[in-house]
Amino acid sequence: MDRMLFVAMSGAKETMKAQAINTNNLANASTVGFRADFQSSLSQQVYGPGHPSRVYASTNTEGVDFSNGTIISTARELDMAVNGNGWIAVQDANGQEAYTRAGDLRIDNVGQITNGAGFMLLGNGGPISVPPHNKLQIGADGTISIQPIGQSVDTLAIVDRIKLVNPENHQLEKGIDGLMRMRDGTTAQADSGVGVVSGSLESSNVNTVGAMVRMIELARQYETHIKLMATAEDNDRASAEMLKMS
Repeated sequence: MDRMLFVAMSGAKETMKAQAINTNNLANASTVGFRADFQSSLSQQVYGPGHPSRVYASTNTEGVDFSNGTIISTARELDMAVNGNGWIAVQDANGQEAYTRAGDLRIDNVGQITNGAGFMLLGNGGPISVPPHNKLQIGADGTISIQPIGQSVDTLAIVDRIKLVNPENHQLEKGIDGLMRMRDGTTAQADSGVGVVSGSLESSNVNTVGAMVRMIELARQYETHIKLMATAEDNDRASAEMLKMS
């Protein structure tokens, strides 16, 4: 009886974890450049004193879906999307280099360029800052040019070039802040082969219909585990009654 109860209990617990991962994906279905998380469940043996006769379920964030989202035109000069494979280098909250696909850029009150999540954009020499200007233009290779105040429309001054990288997917891992980092703790080299599309943004790669179907499946799995726990309790009660009669 205890074996049945233990399996049902651990299954319900891990189903809740899987639901949390799936719900996070669904909640970020409209987040620019978001990459969905995969999850997997495994049966693990319980080790300890006595005979190893019990198993439990284990749910983990197995990896990241690296498929690209859809590029959507916005016609906004500060928006950009990576064209194909590659990543935009940003500075995380700890001042370290990290990578994202979110190109919804902003210019703060001191002239630094950040994305919509507030991470500073990195260029050839660190965080990118732009002086006051009339117009800003992002080239296909990530070069940022401006029309200085007081200059003609034909005058463009190059400010910096966005650091674009393209490491292998297996070299990257996703942090809790949604940013990608190199697994070995190093920084990726700039890749001149990575291009961007200005005036556009990349959508999340979350399949909303699939995520909603998965949510229903997990909810039903959870209900099944709860019913098994209730059945184990009923069987235990019936066994106790039979022992009383004997």
